[in-house]
Amino acid sequence: MNAPHASSPVWPHSAVTQVPYALYTDPGIYALEQERLFRGPTWNFLGLAEEVPNAGDFKTNFVGDTPVVLSRDVDGSLHAWVNRCAHRGALVCRELRGHSASGTHTCVYHQWAYDNRGDLVGVPFRRGLGGKGGYPADFDMAKHGLQRLRVECVESMVFATFDDQAEPLHDYLGPVMLANIRRVLGRPIEVLGTARQHMRGNWKLYAENTRDSYHGALLHLFYPTFGIYRPAQDSAAVMDQGHRFHNLFQIMTSGSGGDVSEYQNKGMRAMPAADSLADSRVIEFKDDYADGISLTIQSLFPNVVLQQIQNTLATRQIVTRGIADTEVVWTFFGYAGESAEIRAHRLRNINLVGPAGFISMEDGEAVQIVQQGLAGVEAGAASVLSMGGDSDADLDRLGMDENSIRGFWRGYRQFMQL
Repeated sequence: MNAPHASSPVWPHSAVTQVPYALYTDPGIYALEQERLFRGPTWNFLGLAEEVPNAGDFKTNFVGDTPVVLSRDVDGSLHAWVNRCAHRGALVCRELRGHSASGTHTCVYHQWAYDNRGDLVGVPFRRGLGGKGGYPADFDMAKHGLQRLRVECVESMVFATFDDQAEPLHDYLGPVMLANIRRVLGRPIEVLGTARQHMRGNWKLYAENTRDSYHGALLHLFYPTFGIYRPAQDSAAVMDQGHRFHNLFQIMTSGSGGDVSEYQNKGMRAMPAADSLADSRVIEFKDDYADGISLTIQSLFPNVVLQQIQNTLATRQIVTRGIADTEVVWTFFGYAGESAEIRAHRLRNINLVGPAGFISMEDGEAVQIVQQGLAGVEAGAASVLSMGGDSDADLDRLGMDENSIRGFWRGYRQFMQL
């Protein structure tokens, strides 16, 4: 790999209790992330297998800011390739998702055609016309296919990497992370819909946010006001045992936890004039797994969150759109064959999350106000991530540390070589 860009900030020491603000504002760092992280030996989430259920189905997506396509072939296999025509670089697939009955994907510009694996299968006027023009006799279509990514799956989650030498996906995730994926996705699912959320901030601010249990009851007032989460509640923060850059938050329904007055008496903010809901079913919890866990937020490095919040099930894919622009794609799902009553409840529960969700609408604003606050920041300035010291240890209580965020930054430094 190349040496870090001249403008790349370097941590003053090996700890990650101070993170240079320039990491969120330096275009050179953003470019380096695309090369070393997203196109490096990481595994990036592309979608759920159920989004492309049939041969010829495809979904356009991104790894970092590189356009890619996830497609299903006639033998049922899944493939991912860069959505960039090998002829002149145009997008091949321009829809968010679709189906090719012929099994080919044709660039509208000059009609180069590719199959579901990304292999070039057709070129107009290859032999010219009337003995004139055309490609040389040694033009080999096999050498002009689309750039492929390596694809592996865990249950319904589809991941891809640009690096043929990247460790196997199961090793990359580790047994703790795999266990929760299988808990949530270990039965047939149905995709219910998607929502797309744009945030005017650097992608790493959202990656930090999903790993930050500290802000939960402070920023999201809906949590404590209606008793969904309280710091005294039984909970856990678990990191993957190998790399320590994936993490899983869990909240259990058991435990004392206290009530709203506990917050108000300690001077914490509360939702003004909010003491009841018009329809309390929106926060009702039905135990899908018979394990008493009412919330899991699983952040997988670098670009996806798998969530179970009450009975809302979703993936959140982080897409980089520039140094200060991020898109989060929410894909909601339920279980195939579940009763109409449960499905209606799950759909009702979705009001809690997403871009305008009762307990997640503030996250996009938090990302934006941090990015705004970094305008004109002086060289060498850094954030403070010392709650809990320099540890990335597992914890049996949420909200009193920044361990998971430090785990993210250690992984980031590893891939970025900073």
